[in-house]
Order: sequence, then structure tokens, then C-alpha cells
Amino acid sequence: MTHKFSERVMKAVFFVAACASVLAVALICIFLFTNGIPAMTEIGVSDFLFGQKWKPSNKIFGILPFILGSIYVTAGSVVIGVPTALLTAIFLAFYCPKRLYPILKAMVNLMAGIPSVVYGFFGLVWIVPMMRDLTGKDGSTMLTASILLGIMILPTVTGVVEPALRSVPTSYYEGALALGATHERSVFRTVIPAAKSGVAAGIVLGIGRSIGETMAVIMVAGNQTWMPQGLLKGIRTLTANIVMEMGYATDLHRSALIATGVVLFVFILLINLCVSALKRRSAYE
Repeated sequence: MTHKFSERVMKAVFFVAACASVLAVALICIFLFTNGIPAMTEIGVSDFLFGQKWKPSNKIFGILPFILGSIYVTAGSVVIGVPTALLTAIFLAFYCPKRLYPILKAMVNLMAGIPSVVYGFFGLVWIVPMMRDLTGKDGSTMLTASILLGIMILPTVTGVVEPALRSVPTSYYEGALALGATHERSVFRTVIPAAKSGVAAGIVLGIGRSIGETMAVIMVAGNQTWMPQGLLKGIRTLTANIVMEMGYATDLHRSALIATGVVLFVFILLINLCVSALKRRSAYE
């Protein structure tokens, strides 16, 4: 009787926890859309999404520079960080000596736990001066932000891809060896293609981590509100724009920032849907 009662209590606790999570997401959605959609309507959806100027003092709210800034920085971080993360995961799964594995794995996990503001300080103190010396220009640029975000997404992608590679049945690898393939060919031609859904899910999660980053980007990206003008020019992202101006924004300006959050929320929602689709696909394979 006591055992059944404890099971019922724990089921109730788990149910309440699940409902709290759902309720939190629902409240966030309600807050964003009830405050953001009217602002988009007042400004004009096309003017808001495709406007190239952001001048709150003149009631001009165009977020296209921030959308492109987020996309460009995210793409740059993927180009820099994903190949490194994939090679790291492959090394940990198939090449790393057993004595070295716990150390490297702990270091990768530690990278995932470092606060973003610490990454931002690292970028501000090391990467920005280095880029200034290499280019002879201001070091706070799109390229600097891409490099920093590439470092930041490395543990996220590695942490998802490595288990996906290890989950591939050993018979795939052994069968390739039995047919005369080398270790490298067996890994790259057999195991990795078999884990493609998990690899893709890791990449998509890395994209989500990159596009939602705020503090580190604010510290190294230059925070310029005009349209992106090149890798060696400053930019501002959607998240950076919200954080930098929400503290003093009022009326329509504040609502426009919340509407910016709606756009960012839609981006994150699409990324999560892609992850869910990839996981569902891998379950059927």
C-alpha cells in the first residue's frame, strides 16, 4: 500500500513538473505574440522585417540588418566550428587513446559549462586585438564574432555527434574491415554515413546555440546598426539589439524590441522542429 502511494505521489510530481514546463513556454508565447504582433502591425510587417534602418528616435524600426547579422554570424560560426567539432567527435570516438579520453572528454564538457560572458571576455581580450593586428582595422567585426561563436558551439556539436557515432552497430565497422577496407575508410565511408541523422541533429543544435547567443556577441561584434558590409565590419544581431536597448526603451520602441523577440522565437522554433524531424527520421532508420 505504501509502495503504491509513493508511486502515485511521484507520478503527480512528474506531471506537475511537465505541466510547469509547458505552462512556462505557453506564457512566453502569449507574452511575445500579444505584445509583438500589434507592434508589427503598427509599424508595418514589411517595413519591420525588410526595413534597412533602425532609428527609434525617428520611429523607424527596420530589423533587416539584425536578421542578416544573425544569419551571417551563425553561418560563419558553422563554417568555423562544425568541421572542428565533427573531427573532434570522430577522434574521441575512434582514434583517442583510452588514457587520454577521460581528460579530453572532461575538457569538452567543461567548455559547454563556461558562461557566455567568459567567452566574451576571452574574445575581447585575445581575439579582438589579434584581429586588429592581423587586419589593421577595428577588431570588433563579423569575423571575430563568427570565430568566437565557432568556439562556443564546438562542445554542443561534439556532445551530440560523438554518442551518435558510438551508437552505430559495431557490425557495420567490422563488416567494412572484413571486406578489406582500412580503418579510416571504414570510419568515414561506413560509420559516419550510418550516423548521418545524429550528425545533422548536432549541427542543427549548434546553429540554435549560435543564433541565440547574446553576451559574447555584444562584446566582440561591434554593434553597428547599419546593413552588414563585410567580414571585417561591425554588425549587430537580433539578440544584441534587444539586450542593448530594452533597458531604456518605451512605448513603440519597447514593443518593436518585443516584436524582434518574436522573430527570433520563430527562428528558434524552426530549428527545434528540424531537430525533432531529424530525431524522428533516425528512429525509423
